[in-house]
Amino acid sequence: MNRELFDLYVETQLAPTLHKGNVVILDNLATHRSPKAAEILKDFGAWFVFLPRYSPDLNPIEMAFVRQDESPDQKGGRQNL
Repeated sequence: MNRELFDLYVETQLAPTLHKGNVVILDNLATHRSPKAAEILKDFGAWFVFLPRYSPDLNPIEMAFVRQDESPDQKGGRQNL
């Protein structure tokens, strides 16, 4: 999806479903950093936040994989979660 299509989606599909005070959460895809989409959301009274950049320290599944790698089963293979 490019920025032009994202703007069109926000304007025609997302924004009409929003109410004042709704929150739209976006990831850090460059397309999502659209000034036009931001203005459309503001006009509808919604506000938006961007997720923080990816960090394995903030992802619980990453820690599960670390524990899995550190504790092989008796046969020396990997354990199933």
